[in-house]
Amino acid sequence: MSKRRRYWLMKSEPDAFSIDDLKRVGTEPWDGVRNYQARNFMRDGMKVGDGVLFYHSNTKVPGIAGTATVASTAYPDETQFDPDSKYYDPKSTREEPRWQLVDISFERKLDRIIPLEEIKAHAEELGEEFALIRRGNRLSVFPVAADQYKFLLSLE
Repeated sequence: MSKRRRYWLMKSEPDAFSIDDLKRVGTEPWDGVRNYQARNFMRDGMKVGDGVLFYHSNTKVPGIAGTATVASTAYPDETQFDPDSKYYDPKSTREEPRWQLVDISFERKLDRIIPLEEIKAHAEELGEEFALIRRGNRLSVFPVAADQYKFLLSLE
C-alpha cells in the first residue's frame, strides 16, 4: 500500500523569503515558526514528499506564488538556540527543543500569483473549513485537502 501524499500551505513574507529565493537556493529550512499549532503540523503531520502551496503574505497582493515539496522530516530549529536571532527562545534547550522545522524544496513558480481576493471568491468550492479564508486565522502553516490543492492550482 502506498503512502498518501498530504498537502500544506506555508506563508512567507516575500521581503524576507520569496518563491524566487526558494528557486535560487533549491532547498531551505522553514525556520522561525513560533506558533505551537504550526510547529505541530510540521513536526507531526508533514512527511517527505508532501506538496506545499508557497504563499506570499503581508504584501500588496498576497497570494499563492508557487509550489514546493517537503524535503525532510522535522528536526530542531537552530534559530531557537541563537541569542542573536530574532527567533531565539531562552526557554528552549538542546535536550528539550521547543521548535521544529522541515526543509522544503522548490518545485515551480506559478505563471501568476493567485491572489487572496480571488481565493476568497471561491469560498464555496473550497469549503468553510479552508483555513486561509476563515476569519481570525493567523497560522503560517496549515493542512490543505487534496481537492482544495488541485482546485487552487486550477485557478492559475
